[in-house]
Amino acid sequence: MENVIKTGETPGKGTYYCTNCGQKIELEDGQTMPPCPKCTNNGFTRTDQHENRF
Repeated sequence: MENVIKTGETPGKGTYYCTNCGQKIELEDGQTMPPCPKCTNNGFTRTDQHENRF
């Protein structure tokens, strides 16, 4: 299982996905992970775990 990035961490530039709803977040170097803007969840991964749900 992939490591979960939490709100408040600075994981580096990349695309991250909410572990709850799949909302995509784009971060640049030095940016801090915000809560999910869609569901306020605090966990993210680099993999879209929701893309093949249906």
